[in-house]
Amino acid sequence: MATTPVSAKKNKVKFGLENVHYALMTADSAAGPTYGEPKPWPGAVSLSMDPQGDVTKFRADNVDYWVGQQNSGYEGDLEMARVIDDFRKDVLGEEVDANGVLVEDADAETKQFALLFEFAGDVNKTRHVLYNCTASRPSVGSQTTEETKKPVTESCTITASPLLNKKVKSSTTDETEKTVYDGWFQSVYLPGGAANAGE
Repeated sequence: MATTPVSAKKNKVKFGLENVHYALMTADSAAGPTYGEPKPWPGAVSLSMDPQGDVTKFRADNVDYWVGQQNSGYEGDLEMARVIDDFRKDVLGEEVDANGVLVEDADAETKQFALLFEFAGDVNKTRHVLYNCTASRPSVGSQTTEETKKPVTESCTITASPLLNKKVKSSTTDETEKTVYDGWFQSVYLPGGAANAGE
């Protein structure tokens, strides 16, 4: 059956960050993970993720005879206008008490999630998903208001590790099927053409 690619043209550059979503991981197994429905997280400012993993070099014949690299995922900072209450509750384990107050507990367990986002391009927006993420608690801070108001952003350190099936991330291309591209933020795309929104 013929497929319909998202575009016949190719991006030359990328810029911008938008459409950040997160989806709670409900299970992970060698057969593949399952997720809840992606939730929007407005206010994207910046994302910087560095690859993680060791490089092993084997010396022989006075040269690097063999070089191997381990893919341990990515780690970096996600800067947002603010860490929304839903993310604090769903992922960081904070709870709302009977008075509607958000409470952080030292024994709260953080949850794994998929992080979805897109970068703008000169032709198309490239959409991404990091499958197995954990997030650090954001710092607490602000500053006095001066002559002009400047928003104070909040950041989380995101660690994106490989799944049990070894998958780390996926991203769209100019050849991505249009229906997959259009539905990217409706459910988490899984390699092989499947996407799910959990149970």
